[in-house]
Amino acid sequence: MEFFIISMLNGVSYGLLLFMLSSGLTLIFSMMGVLNFAHASFYMVGAYVGYSIAKLVGFWPALVLAPLVVGAMGAMFERWSLRKVHKYGHVPELLVTFGLSYVIVELVQLVWGRIAVEFRPPEVLQGPAFTLINHSVDGLRLLWGAAPAGVCQAADAAVRVVCSPFPATRGFMMLVALVMLVSVWLLLTRTRIGLVIQAALTHPDAVESLGHNVPRVFMLVFGAGTALAGLAGVIGGSTFLTEPSMAATVGSVIFVVVVVGGMGSLSGAFIASLLIGTIQTFAVAFDYSVGSVAAQLGIQLSAAAQASTLTKLTLSQVAPILPYLFLVLILIFRPRGLLGTREG
Repeated sequence: MEFFIISMLNGVSYGLLLFMLSSGLTLIFSMMGVLNFAHASFYMVGAYVGYSIAKLVGFWPALVLAPLVVGAMGAMFERWSLRKVHKYGHVPELLVTFGLSYVIVELVQLVWGRIAVEFRPPEVLQGPAFTLINHSVDGLRLLWGAAPAGVCQAADAAVRVVCSPFPATRGFMMLVALVMLVSVWLLLTRTRIGLVIQAALTHPDAVESLGHNVPRVFMLVFGAGTALAGLAGVIGGSTFLTEPSMAATVGSVIFVVVVVGGMGSLSGAFIASLLIGTIQTFAVAFDYSVGSVAAQLGIQLSAAAQASTLTKLTLSQVAPILPYLFLVLILIFRPRGLLGTREG
């Protein structure tokens, strides 16, 4: 039972990290109609900028300052580059953001090097948030923080005790993602700023006539979307690994999330992120192959089947392609995504 709970929490926490990334991409696309191919690169920049700021003034100021720096970089890119090609259509926009992603990777390697840097979380987030203790006699119980060594050791050989810690960094990641979801939703649906942003896309002339600068609104939206990616970078970089290939690791997956959830749908991106994060985590956790399942069920496979690569293939080996398989199925049976309104 504790295995299932911890695996579920790991899947949800990974899914919420994907949502932190995809929410900024969804915001930019839904408000501006721009599919930003450099979004994952801004995530990587957020991690490295957060690492540099944390070395100077600590993690908590870096958590606030790094997204602001990345957001300012995104706003400047929109103002001086993306805006100039916007009038030529979507293909030039895709190409310029695609090129920017490669430029950012090379700049990061020039400034911080090609090897991973040690971006440690603050002391309060080091260690487990709680520990699930499964005692064969007393049952399952939860202990906040790390469990004492004696608790996880059975005095009797006949008694089985399993301690499963859940990292505090993952718990903090889940908290930040949920706060960000509520904040963005309230901003877009319950404030005047959100109404202006949404109206600027569909009725730019009317918004201009009311005295609002529509290009500036788009610049701020793009900056806010990249700032969310920067925030995800600080959280993800300190939780997992800060290195130059971190953008490529999640870059394609967040586009899967956006398409599966529905282009421009924030709630769809949230649901898709949780689904993909949970599916991948459980696929890795349940590391079974066709051959091992058949053996447990008492099914005798032929010698040729036992030697086949397909029967030896485990779920953990298949896990990386599961999001893309999910994407193909969605495009076949529901092209607009789970909660999307746009076709394709």
